[in-house]
Amino acid sequence: MKKDIHPKYLETDIVCTTCGTVWKTRATRMNMRVDICSKCHPFYTGEQRIVDTAGQVDRFMKRLATSQRIQADTEKRRERQQQKPKKQSLLKEIYGEEE
Repeated sequence: MKKDIHPKYLETDIVCTTCGTVWKTRATRMNMRVDICSKCHPFYTGEQRIVDTAGQVDRFMKRLATSQRIQADTEKRRERQQQKPKKQSLLKEIYGEEE
């Protein structure tokens, strides 16, 4: 076997940024941070809460509001078109029958 091909494992800390839990372990990197761990993850704790990483919930809510606004505008436009008399019917009223 080749010598010195394996990385050196050093004792390090892993820190959860959400709840602050610290684990001591051995790894090739020093002082790692994780966004969420098993002590605070909703799946393991049974809590119903939103875990928002990088603003994903905010972006979704913004897209939802935009799509609802577009849908409401489209419905208003359809209602206005239905209320306007058709050009053909106006011509019939003015000139009688179409030629």
